Amino acid sequence: MGTKMRRSGKKHRAAVTVAAAAAMVGAFAPTAAADPLPGGLGPCLGDDCPSMWQDPHSDPVTHHDSNINIFVGGDYLVREAASEAEGKIVTLGQFDMMKREGASEIYNVGVAGVGSRVPPPNGSDYLTVGGDLSVQSGKRLLAEEGDNHGVVRYAQGLSGTVIPAAVHDADAIVPYTPLRDQLTAASHCYAYDDNEDHRRPANGTVQKDGSDTYFTGDGTSDLQVFAVDADLTTEAGGQAGIVFRGIPDGATVLVNVYGSTRNISTYMGSLPQAGLREHLMWNFPDATTIGLKGTGQFQGSVLIGQQSSVATLAMSGTNGRFYTAGSLTHTSEGESGGQELHAYPFNGDLPDCGEEPSPSPTPTDSPTPTPTDSPNPTDSPNPTDSPTPTPSDSPGPSPSESTPGPRPTPTATHSWPPRPHPGGELPNTGSRGGEWVIGGIAAALLVAGSAATLMARRTRRRG
Repeated sequence: MGTKMRRSGKKHRAAVTVAAAAAMVGAFAPTAAADPLPGGLGPCLGDDCPSMWQDPHSDPVTHHDSNINIFVGGDYLVREAASEAEGKIVTLGQFDMMKREGASEIYNVGVAGVGSRVPPPNGSDYLTVGGDLSVQSGKRLLAEEGDNHGVVRYAQGLSGTVIPAAVHDADAIVPYTPLRDQLTAASHCYAYDDNEDHRRPANGTVQKDGSDTYFTGDGTSDLQVFAVDADLTTEAGGQAGIVFRGIPDGATVLVNVYGSTRNISTYMGSLPQAGLREHLMWNFPDATTIGLKGTGQFQGSVLIGQQSSVATLAMSGTNGRFYTAGSLTHTSEGESGGQELHAYPFNGDLPDCGEEPSPSPTPTDSPTPTPTDSPNPTDSPNPTDSPTPTPSDSPGPSPSESTPGPRPTPTATHSWPPRPHPGGELPNTGSRGGEWVIGGIAAALLVAGSAATLMARRTRRRG
């Protein structure tokens, strides 16, 4: 497999605590054939995952994915004419929707009109918010489409219109808080060998040629590592092409983008190899300011490690997981609109960071007593109609109806044997019956186990 880090040999750390939490949430061990992202993130989860992932399309929904597609450690802001975000979404901070005048009234979450068309299961949490949930007057946050419907869950205040009615849950983000530190540590590990300050060796080359940037692999390694030290734009800052070649079938591609400020502007479209999208990870370990824009469909998953970071996403479409320990602004440029985040899994095998992954994946929904449905004010005064708030660096309490163009013809793009996904649904406390309910004790144990693992990892680094 790919480059490995030295193991400490003490895999039993916090085993009792983590095992207890795992037992109480009915968890399972991740497949032993892979080195996955923290917390079970990455692959499609559940017993209703597709065997093949089509390019963005508008066919009827036939499959579902219980895993998190978008994780934001800070605040999630919707601005200008951004349109929708597909898949399960968790933000530890606030969710604030304040689109420009004349833009679509709707921002869709969970299920998208055009995308992979693999939303979370019906009745499960589509959006979980740790801070305030704010929707400007005259706009609507929509978590349903036809027979597909999910829960919007928030921990602090609510203003504006959410459909279906949002659910107040003070402990909504308790199961997810460890992910922020875990993603920060993982991002650093993937970029720096032995988790120190020595860059992980690259076995692929990056070369600009005119308006295109070529990523050329070594043709043999299971883990293809690339190092980028510049913006992926033209010299004038315009859109550039991104081309991959020399990548063996089935290989994982890890692109480490170094630097405190990084921008990508691209007309990138489909990838030359079927299945490469689900094995491609763009990792930003250092950047606190990230700009992602362009008219293309950006392929692969994104990981941003800095908790003080702000990512401004104005790409026409992204196709892969989007995980940031910092804040995210989903927006558009000029008069353009319809920017979308699409849900596609990450099935790659990443570098081993020296600890066994937690035996339990991230819970799907919040471990809470029966929540109360909050009234859903319509066009109520919204405190966020004033100037745009600045994303906070820490989670916790903090103050679309698009008109798509021609629908692309569905094309199968995952012909490689997919990494086996764990069977069964993750624990679920959605508003509809028949789901698992995790007790508050299990959540506390899960947090404690993750904290103990993180402390042990830090202790080993100092040694």
